[in-house]
Amino acid sequence: MPGPVKTEAVVLRSMRYGEADRILHLYTPHRGRVSAIAKGVRRARSRFGGRLEPFFRLQIELHEGRGELLTVTGAHTVEGHARLRSDAGALDAASRACDAVGRLFETSEPHPGVFNLLCRQLALLDEQAGAGRPWTGWAGGLAFRMKLLLAAGLAPQLAACANCGEPEHLVGFSGAAGGVVCSACEAGSFALSEDAFRFMSHALGRGLAEVHEAPEAALGQVERAIAATLEHHAHVRLMPAAARSA
Repeated sequence: MPGPVKTEAVVLRSMRYGEADRILHLYTPHRGRVSAIAKGVRRARSRFGGRLEPFFRLQIELHEGRGELLTVTGAHTVEGHARLRSDAGALDAASRACDAVGRLFETSEPHPGVFNLLCRQLALLDEQAGAGRPWTGWAGGLAFRMKLLLAAGLAPQLAACANCGEPEHLVGFSGAAGGVVCSACEAGSFALSEDAFRFMSHALGRGLAEVHEAPEAALGQVERAIAATLEHHAHVRLMPAAARSA
């Protein structure tokens, strides 16, 4: 029913619209991703100030009319992540995290766990940027994406061959099969090292703050496994989990 809506939200994206407005993509715990217009927010005397920028966690008030866009009527900052904004690497990691959530969970279906996961990721980036140790590494971005796969019901099968159930001789990864495959089923798969397998297992089973590093070659395999899983089962293609030098 049309009317007022009050919810927590993370600003995933903010785009200029018209002379003084902004279109926002928001992620909420109980309404999934929603889009809203903030009228007059770019004027110097706007009551919203700068709190409708990306990565802000808000208590937001919206009005739902008959159209697809809701209208922002009020917003209060829960967490602005100011330290994150002062570090280019952390800012980039936050942008990639929000982009992944917005693309993989683009509907109004509620996923409170995804909202909490995104809030935790942004908080960690903010904490580590403030301590002079920004969590901007490739490993951190990949661990976050592994947990997004889990939340989406797309977590890869790692305990046994995704084709035949063989628990041993696991040598490759198949996006089509949805996980690791054994030597007898490896046709069409790509090699998955022990380091990559261990990283994926730990990322699914441990907290975001407990992510551990892995050799670059192994992280490349993890990135490829995540991409193959998403392309085969969700028809989604994401930008790389982190910016990397050539």
